[in-house]
Amino acid sequence: MEPEILFTELAGRHGHMGEIILNRPKMLNALTESMCIAMHAKLHEWEQASHIKAIVIRGAGERAFCAGGDIRAVYALREQPELAQQFFWHEYRLNHCIYHLQKPYIALLDGLTMGGGAGLSINGRFRIATEKLTFAMPETGIGFFPDVGGSYFLPRCRDYIGWYLALTGTVITAVDALFAGIVDIRIESKHLSELLQELLAVPWDDADLNATVQQVIKLFALPFSPSELSEYAPIIKQCFSQSSIEAILVALKQYHEPWAHETMQILATRSPLSLKVVMEQLRRGAQLDFDECMRMEYRITQHFLQTADFFEGVRAAVIDKDRKPHWQPGDLAAVTAEQVAGFFTTLKKELNFK
Repeated sequence: MEPEILFTELAGRHGHMGEIILNRPKMLNALTESMCIAMHAKLHEWEQASHIKAIVIRGAGERAFCAGGDIRAVYALREQPELAQQFFWHEYRLNHCIYHLQKPYIALLDGLTMGGGAGLSINGRFRIATEKLTFAMPETGIGFFPDVGGSYFLPRCRDYIGWYLALTGTVITAVDALFAGIVDIRIESKHLSELLQELLAVPWDDADLNATVQQVIKLFALPFSPSELSEYAPIIKQCFSQSSIEAILVALKQYHEPWAHETMQILATRSPLSLKVVMEQLRRGAQLDFDECMRMEYRITQHFLQTADFFEGVRAAVIDKDRKPHWQPGDLAAVTAEQVAGFFTTLKKELNFK
């Protein structure tokens, strides 16, 4: 049986690169708890190894970088939420490790990237998208919230686009992701191998390894291409800068055009509880540092695992695939401020990074 994750040291002229391959192509490289644990340990090892100058991560196969966490496995533990929580404990500690790595961490986003896949890439130093990237944070559609550092990177996207992506779960292209500030650069997928060879050939300057990577990556950058998302940026900013989901819907209704109407329809299908929790999550996350965001997300996760919406959302989207979730509550008006506040209360066992 093939291992779920592969670790290789690629030999270079002046130092090696650590390579991580997410190796579940039939499952779109969905992330498991054991993969999180193994990757965390290997990153710590490579961070300390003087011969490793940089780390690159990619997905196996032609379809995906990483489609997210293995929510089927989490769903199977719905009667044991304490065991389900262990997955998020290890995943968030891994996200923290990636964010704080001192050595260059290069994510090659070649294909589908959602949820947990964003945690493995967007939190790192270099986010390289190919023309095949499709990106989404679709969690409100399964009664959850955009975690894995979404509290940090989504509010920091330009013009409230992060709020739009978080609440609607809309899928965007590489050009859109570059416009939003989610990725750093676009290159052609056919040049990925050449990029790695160039990185292996450079004389690493240990004083500034990140500058070395930046210089090489720029050589492969595709020219500017207009983003479809940019066409709606003024409307997104106007509507999604509102202070409540109800106010967002009112603002969208004022625009008599198909895009605004379609956005309202999408929001109507999302978990009302998730929408209100996400509004508060992003509001808080915009003011917190990364570590504080991860601790907050762990609290939110633990509370979501005690509610019906998450498991109902996974059932409807992934297990039965009927696309007909029965949300509890079923409408925004029934979600109280007290309910939302409860998702942010401290836990007996808080997330730690030691």
